[in-house]
Amino acid sequence: MTASSLCRLITTAFALALLASPDPANAQLQKVEAKPVPSETRQFGELAEGPYARLVLRNVMVIPGHGGPARGPYDILVTGNVIAEMARHDRDEPEKMQGDRVIEGDNLYVMPGMLNLHLHLRGEELPLDYIYYMQLATGVTSIGPAEEQRVEDQLEAERNNEILAPRLFPIYRWGSNTDYSPEELADPGMAPEIAREMIQNGVRQVYLNGLTWNPEMFGAAAKAVEAAGGITAVHIQPSATSQVNALDAARLGVTMIVHHYGYAESALNRQVQNYPVDYNFLNENMRFREAAQVWIEAGENEESRHRLLNTLVDSLVYYGVTMQPNRATYEANRDIIRAHGLPWHEKYTHQALWDWHLPSAENHAAFQYDWTSLDEYRWHYMYDLWGDLIYEFNKRGGRVAYGTDDNYQWSTGGFGNIRELQLILESGMHPLEVLRTATFNSAQTILEPKLGMVQEGYIADLLVVDGSPAENFRYLYPFGAIKMDPDTREMYRTKGIIHTIKDGVVMENDKLMEEVARIVAESKRGVGPDIVTEPFKVDPPRRPIGEGRDGGR
Repeated sequence: MTASSLCRLITTAFALALLASPDPANAQLQKVEAKPVPSETRQFGELAEGPYARLVLRNVMVIPGHGGPARGPYDILVTGNVIAEMARHDRDEPEKMQGDRVIEGDNLYVMPGMLNLHLHLRGEELPLDYIYYMQLATGVTSIGPAEEQRVEDQLEAERNNEILAPRLFPIYRWGSNTDYSPEELADPGMAPEIAREMIQNGVRQVYLNGLTWNPEMFGAAAKAVEAAGGITAVHIQPSATSQVNALDAARLGVTMIVHHYGYAESALNRQVQNYPVDYNFLNENMRFREAAQVWIEAGENEESRHRLLNTLVDSLVYYGVTMQPNRATYEANRDIIRAHGLPWHEKYTHQALWDWHLPSAENHAAFQYDWTSLDEYRWHYMYDLWGDLIYEFNKRGGRVAYGTDDNYQWSTGGFGNIRELQLILESGMHPLEVLRTATFNSAQTILEPKLGMVQEGYIADLLVVDGSPAENFRYLYPFGAIKMDPDTREMYRTKGIIHTIKDGVVMENDKLMEEVARIVAESKRGVGPDIVTEPFKVDPPRRPIGEGRDGGR
């Protein structure tokens, strides 16, 4: 054992010794409540209505969410926000199950609503309604917003269905919602007290990003939050992987590792990656280039590659950490032109979001200037090896959860939800396993035992889809997927998610997207070309010389 490894073990032991065991009874984590008798059926204009005393989804196929295959057809009764009954559809008596509202499900599939545990609301210029409607229309019924201050005053209204929004499980920094001093927040002995107060004040997800430079404090906070009844996550800072890499974070007790950082660094033949001598962490163009290069360093050496895909994976599974990859938000780095030209930008990408995406040395995650073909190769290589890591982790019993980390890097929030599923599928997991990451696995991670499955007694967060998502994830897009009628050989599009149901409230997804399109059109009014669009601007056709507006007549 090296002196550094011994030091880390001693640090871990010291952090654990400092922790008293807080009484779990003190935890006041507010779980989603079953309300089988609705106080009222609320109308949200043309966008949504509910919950109902009796909502029936009739003659639907069911994807349960726990990884099992589709079954059915079923009739599903929802009372208030609870799945009260699931009965085999009776073809001899098809209208046996009655309700205040009946959704006929011939050839439709029902699956659980997805839980996007990590996304960004960005600044005030990006309207919350735009973000909420995009998430709901693309199948996400719960979100973990990283900018908690933007939703603090909406939590109660969301829980009472006074606004049309996904469930809000905000992400907080260590010490949020408390008045502890910086000195107290850096004291491992204070961690149990701080964690208890945070949980009692409504915090559920605690991000420990700011503690990665200090393994002792990191471990103390991770253990204290778990003991108090919450969960922790970490975006491992590349500037501090010499102190806390992915293996360290798992060993020190973090609940969940987000993104891709820290894994390759855990497998190197040295403790620090081969940084260029002029490396500057605050130069994002350089930072993101090297974030991919470290995977080449780990992957092209047989010894370190074996450590990455075997020793590291076994250790991560042993320590019980959850992996949340967020592959959709980084995909632009391996093909920037594709990201610029995605077909939905014109109609559905808000102008404020587009402006933040444009290459810039000032804006975060807008670093794709001087971005070369070699940079794209680095990210292609990284995605392949990263996918191998995810596959091995899942195969050996590790829990993969779901999050997108948009709205960043040309990933438009909402559409990134479906792309994330497709990119996890690239790892080699089965489509049903991929869907489980976004439903059952994420519900378990966020400590909601009654979300993430289509099952009697569970909360009615559901998707009604035109086609089986296990066959094609693109059926979840609002514009569906292209298919061919086998009889006429005509091409047509499926209808996507027809209804998202959150807490028993039934959304009209086509109307949600109409409202999104209206918001986006307003944001683009009077906007001219920019560095990305200028080469592709279409000039108006020229008239022949001498021809007037009446064609010369």
